[in-house]
Amino acid sequence: HDLSMGYFQSQTIEMVAVVFMLLSGINFALHFTAWRSLSLRPYLADSEVRAYFLLLGSVAAITILALYLTSAFDSLGDAFHHGLFQVVSIGTTTGFTTAAYHHWPVFLPVLLIFMSFVGGCAGSTGGGMKVIRFLLLLKQGWREIVRLVHPAAQIPVKINGKPMSDRVIDSVWGFFAAYVGAFSLMMLLLMATGLDQVTAFSAVAACINNLGPGLGGVAYHYGDLNATAKWVLCFAMLLGRLEIFSLLVLLTPAFWRR
Repeated sequence: HDLSMGYFQSQTIEMVAVVFMLLSGINFALHFTAWRSLSLRPYLADSEVRAYFLLLGSVAAITILALYLTSAFDSLGDAFHHGLFQVVSIGTTTGFTTAAYHHWPVFLPVLLIFMSFVGGCAGSTGGGMKVIRFLLLLKQGWREIVRLVHPAAQIPVKINGKPMSDRVIDSVWGFFAAYVGAFSLMMLLLMATGLDQVTAFSAVAACINNLGPGLGGVAYHYGDLNATAKWVLCFAMLLGRLEIFSLLVLLTPAFWRR
């Protein structure tokens, strides 16, 4: 069948899937630590996990409320379970669907695609830029705002209570720059092959974040794309799964001369 998880028409199956998608989006080293200590404290003490659940919870609340207020579903219960499932599935880049979310009202389809850019936690099965990088970018951005008010202030960027070195922050900004550059180039290449802006944007987002479903012409499948576009998206999937720097290093002549 081609209906993904929606084929089963079972809220129980969907909620069980939500639990395991949430778990798969968390750093597996934390799972091991929690299992060894028989405690939830490792999760609660981790900045990345807290940001992960805060982001998913906030977007889920917005999505459910928007679906209910726009009468996209007949009841609040239907809006809740479809909204929650879709946010968790796309937010963790699992890619399962229970409804045609690309037909949802107002800003929701684009909001969900944006969720895939963050993805899961580092060390998880999720794709995207990873929550920890997103968190560091936000903290660094806030630090620069504070420095505008207090230029002489020494404000460390901390994760789990520990200050991050400038080398770590520089590497995150470097990754972000490479990500944006690669994304922009591949989107322009897809548009050059004849795809519209929405299809090109969502196709690159879905592939580089290892998500799957997109919007526009790739909402259901990628079979109608031309061969050139498919080759570009194949490269996008490799970039996303192998991490951008890893693949770019392999393509650098200096690497092979060593």
